[in-house]
Amino acid sequence: MKLSNQIKSISYLKAHAAEVVRNLSGQAEPLIITQNGEAKAVMQDIKSYEQTQETMALLKMLALGTRQIEEGKVQPASDVVARLRNRSQNR
Repeated sequence: MKLSNQIKSISYLKAHAAEVVRNLSGQAEPLIITQNGEAKAVMQDIKSYEQTQETMALLKMLALGTRQIEEGKVQPASDVVARLRNRSQNR
């Protein structure tokens, strides 16, 4: 992804909003919006946004699992399965 092709000023966005939105849906790359020469916002199509959110959720779960392993907050799977079987038999 070459970001230099994906940088537009806010004035360009104001003048070409419909075109920008139309083009976003046809590409998976984000658009960087600048104001006074500084990057201020990122625009992306909804499918890419949803994919990014799903990826972030998975990464958070992975980080949580890694932290729990490091803290020793784990149990052998056989112990958990045995406990669940006992629980279901006692009902």
